[in-house]
Amino acid sequence: MSRVNQQERLSPDWVVGFTDGEGCFSVGVFRNDSLKLGYQVFPEFVLTQGAKSLKTLEAIQKFFGCGRIYENKRYDNHTENLYRYCVRDKSDLLENVIPFFEKNKLMTAKSEDFASFKQVLQLIKEKKHLTETGFEQIKQIASTMNHRKKRAIESPTTDTPESPTSDKIQSELYGDVEVIEEYSEITIKTI
Repeated sequence: MSRVNQQERLSPDWVVGFTDGEGCFSVGVFRNDSLKLGYQVFPEFVLTQGAKSLKTLEAIQKFFGCGRIYENKRYDNHTENLYRYCVRDKSDLLENVIPFFEKNKLMTAKSEDFASFKQVLQLIKEKKHLTETGFEQIKQIASTMNHRKKRAIESPTTDTPESPTSDKIQSELYGDVEVIEEYSEITIKTI
C-alpha cells in the first residue's frame, strides 16, 4: 500500500502520535492598538513538515476538516522549504481540535501544553481575554507553555529581522521560526 493511501485513511492514534512528535499548541500575545486592552491573544495548533511530507499535512488537514497550510521559505542551509498546517480559527479550535485531543490523549509532555492551550481557549470562549484580569491570566499561562521558556520570536510570515519592532511574546513554536532572545519575565514589545 502506498504512503499516500495510508495517509488518506489516518487513524486517531496515528494523528496523536504525529502530533506528539511534530505538533505544537501555541498561544501568542500581540500588540493591537485597535483593541480595548491594546493586545490580541492568538492561539494556534501547528504541525510542521518539510516539502517532501506535504501530502501528510494535506491528509491531516482533511482529517480535521479545518485549518490552512502555509509555506515557509527557507534561507538557511536546508534544501527544502517548510510547510505548516495551522488551525487558528477559534471556533475550529474549540469544535474540532480540542474535542479530538480530549478524546484521544497525547502521550508526551505536549499533553501539559494542550491542557494549558485548552484553558486559554476556555478563557477566550468566556470572553475573559477582554478583561485585564483574564488577559493577565492568559499571559501567565502562555509563558509556561512549550519547554517552559519565555521567548520572543520573529513571525515566520510578516516580520523581518531588520524591523526593530518585530518581536512578540508567545509560547515556542518548533522548527519554523528563529528564536531571537530568551526573556526571564513576560514583556510585550510592539509589533
